[in-house]
Amino acid sequence: MTTSMSMRMTRLRQQLLSSSSPIYTTLSSRLGRITTTRHLPAAAASKRRPLTMSSSSSSPASDATAAAPFENPRTVVKKLLAESQPEGQGATVRRSIGRHELRNLDPFLMLDEFSVSKPAGFPDHPHRGFETVTYMLDGAFTHQDFAGHKGTIRTGDVQWMTAGRGIVHSEMPAADGVQKGLQLWINLSSKDKMIEPRYQELQSNDISCAEKDGVEVKIIAGEAFGARSPVYTRTPTMYMDFTMRPGSQLHQPVPEGWNAFVYIIDGEGVFGTEKAPRVGAHHCLVLGPGDGLSVWNKSGKPLRFALVGGQPLNEPVVQHGPFVMNTRAEIQQAMEDYYHGRNGFEKANHWSST
Repeated sequence: MTTSMSMRMTRLRQQLLSSSSPIYTTLSSRLGRITTTRHLPAAAASKRRPLTMSSSSSSPASDATAAAPFENPRTVVKKLLAESQPEGQGATVRRSIGRHELRNLDPFLMLDEFSVSKPAGFPDHPHRGFETVTYMLDGAFTHQDFAGHKGTIRTGDVQWMTAGRGIVHSEMPAADGVQKGLQLWINLSSKDKMIEPRYQELQSNDISCAEKDGVEVKIIAGEAFGARSPVYTRTPTMYMDFTMRPGSQLHQPVPEGWNAFVYIIDGEGVFGTEKAPRVGAHHCLVLGPGDGLSVWNKSGKPLRFALVGGQPLNEPVVQHGPFVMNTRAEIQQAMEDYYHGRNGFEKANHWSST
């Protein structure tokens, strides 16, 4: 092994095991070990249920304007407050999915609400085997990678990145002040883990929107109120940003058999059943099985939350830092490929962001 290769291996190991490693390294990497998970198709508290949706693209959910609550409503089976923690290089995130209390929710691997100001950020780091979805709530972030892709997403914009067989990229603030957003990690099935990387980037004015009875929705993936997102999801996914005026209510279908959760961005609301207690900002709510979610805004202020659902892959998950595969051998192969600059990481040895 050459001196430069030894240095590269040392550097990656430090990144994977450091408590301040680049963006969205998992708890397992902080503990310095590989974790293996075998998923069930529904939330942890529910029984095994048959899947009813195909594995093609976005959620084909029906119209969300039902005036009556669902026959089998989804209720909250787990509530988790996302507390602030350091991440990346001087950045702060509120992590919900990806903590030891909720390691993952098949097919979702991690959810972070991030707050970043210059010069902090998430410098060069690799990924393999999953997708990242970055949704800007306020401010701007610039992304660039070793394949020559570079772009800036601003308030309301979305970048849906399929890392596939390998990418090395950076994500850094592009404006003064605090930049805020959500980043979601979505797992890829074994047949898709080694596909070529790709990007889907949508500006805010290209995102499908709809409004009814005091409820507004931005549809990042899936369908609501008869409107559909143009985003293609390899792992069937719905992702929606709802804002509810005081006194309004919502009944949103979620495909049966899918796992789903809510992340509250601002305000407080009642989720699942009308007699449930109010829940406030920065909480992640895991939903049990059922045919849809009902929400009431009984406060005097607007309620904003993300509703996310996905079809479980029901495959083993072996995760080590920024690599997510199905077996320990595949994780070892991913690390070796990155060290040696091969099988998708050919440009890793000679590239750095500007």
